[in-house]
Amino acid sequence: MNQKIRIFKDGPQIAAAFTEVFAKKIELIVEEQPDVKVAISGGSTPRIWFNYLVNHFKDKLPWSKLHFYWVDERCVPPDDEQSNYGMTYTHLLHQIEIPEENVHRVRGEDDPETEAERYGQLIKQNLPDRQGWPKFDVIILGMGDDGHTASIFPDQLPLLESEKVCAVGVHPDSGQKRITLTGKVINQADWIAFMVTGQGKSEMVAKIVNQEPDSVKYPARHIVPEHGFLEWYLDEAAATKLN
Repeated sequence: MNQKIRIFKDGPQIAAAFTEVFAKKIELIVEEQPDVKVAISGGSTPRIWFNYLVNHFKDKLPWSKLHFYWVDERCVPPDDEQSNYGMTYTHLLHQIEIPEENVHRVRGEDDPETEAERYGQLIKQNLPDRQGWPKFDVIILGMGDDGHTASIFPDQLPLLESEKVCAVGVHPDSGQKRITLTGKVINQADWIAFMVTGQGKSEMVAKIVNQEPDSVKYPARHIVPEHGFLEWYLDEAAATKLN
């Protein structure tokens, strides 16, 4: 695994730098294949990135060649304020020229177990195979201050080794169910990027990036692409405790 740590002043600077790299990677990928499979996350930092795309790259990316999937989704309807799809639609999708069939949302309003199975089958049908698992070109992740990523929480580490493409995660405090990609699928991606901001996450960032012994308790520590490249996009606050 190749890994790079990139540190910027704040979220907007992360968005600008990440977009430049993202655009170049997309350009290279579409030279080799007809489209690009991207799995995106929710949260405040992706929201900043979506806004940056609309404001600065709206007419610069080949949107018709991009297919968007979701790393995870809360089990709520798409118009619920907690919906990752809903946030993405508001801040990105309805402001760009992207074919409707290129947007593959999780049906958060449906039965969680049934939808996890359906979405997993959709991904298997649409993505190329790598060692028996679907392979994303790009996966964009966040990380919680508890070390969770996607909707794989520290008390649900078996989801990292699940034989399913998608599974149902449960938020340990609220009990809210969420559909999530599992660890084996995430780790097959060609390029994985963590976007992490804020002082509150600095201790966890240090544990995981420095690979401290007790970091194995945290899901984000187990994101180790088998054939791809891992990058961390951190703001200065999140990076304060790194070696």
